[in-house]
Amino acid sequence: MTHVKKEVIPVKPNKILFCATMDIHFKAFHLPQMEWFRQHNWEVHTAANGVMDLPFVNKSYNIPIQRSPLRMDNLKAYRKLRSIIENNQYDIIHCHTPLGGVLGRLAARKARKNGTKVIYTAHGFHFCEGTPLMNWLIYYPIEKGLARLTDCLITINEEDYAMAVRNKFSAKRIERVHGVGVNTERYKPANILGQIDLRSQYGYESNDFLMFYAAEFNRNKNHKLLIHALALMKEEAISTKLLLAGVGPLLEECRQLAFQLEVENMVQFLGYRDDIAQILPMCDVAVSSSIREGLPVNIMEAMACALPIVATRNRGHKELIEDQVNGFVVHPDNVYMFAERLLKLKRSKDLRQAMGLENLRRVRSYSLTEVGQELRDIYLLMGNKGGIA
Repeated sequence: MTHVKKEVIPVKPNKILFCATMDIHFKAFHLPQMEWFRQHNWEVHTAANGVMDLPFVNKSYNIPIQRSPLRMDNLKAYRKLRSIIENNQYDIIHCHTPLGGVLGRLAARKARKNGTKVIYTAHGFHFCEGTPLMNWLIYYPIEKGLARLTDCLITINEEDYAMAVRNKFSAKRIERVHGVGVNTERYKPANILGQIDLRSQYGYESNDFLMFYAAEFNRNKNHKLLIHALALMKEEAISTKLLLAGVGPLLEECRQLAFQLEVENMVQFLGYRDDIAQILPMCDVAVSSSIREGLPVNIMEAMACALPIVATRNRGHKELIEDQVNGFVVHPDNVYMFAERLLKLKRSKDLRQAMGLENLRRVRSYSLTEVGQELRDIYLLMGNKGGIA
């Protein structure tokens, strides 16, 4: 009897590509989703500028993508990305960041015709209420035009979602999720003894009034507003300290401003920090002075630590902070009101506690668990060919 040997046809693994401008974006925001895909036996690939060793990633591609759209390296990045996509036959391509979203969707045009699903998360459109006209003239037509190359456009705040729907962006689906998620197991309040202990470890007194802001020192983050507000408070707020975590091109300018306004002893420039989950719970108030935000993680982390917030009015802050309920929202040009709101919180521990408890209640909707489920529902809705049920 002759035995016929059956041909074994290898099964192609399901694959997803995450695309962004810089690979640090993946580490900051998307590792939970990458881990989830790996748990469901998917291959996870990344394409971005950088050679960071990321967990849960099968293969990383370093492409010379640049933040400035005018750099010629972006053409090289596009060609390399197109080749990567054509050679790998991805089931899903999930694009992030403005340039990652542009190049990723353009490079995936042919793949979409063969069944690849393309997702783009807008981490805050560059055009919104209060942004310069030039932003609308440049970014609006780009985003609206590229929507037709998008199977699912994900927005992370209500204003962007409403704008995309109202202006008939032609993505097959337009969804809204609650940001990128905050780790409420890592970021959580400290009890009174825990706060005292933390302050002792970091060299602060129990009666110090500590304000905290973590952000890159650039024009958009607008640190100078905070330093000016502190100068207005200094006569009454002798024990107040403004803790600024981060680095960036305007760091030295802000140092000089603090010196000029004679508050250099009240401002502490902490540099890059990876211990914010320990610093936040020992503070009294979180502040944010940025001009434009999508849905800021630093605010969600402060909410999870039960801190009241004083922040400038923009779409991301307005989504998270209800004025006089869980914090204060102030016009970015009104330094006097910003200082007055901070003093109001300094004077009333009861008000700080009430707003902090309200933030603990509200932050549940923005937890990694909730956001992860929202994203998983979207991946399943994409109708890919299996493996993530």
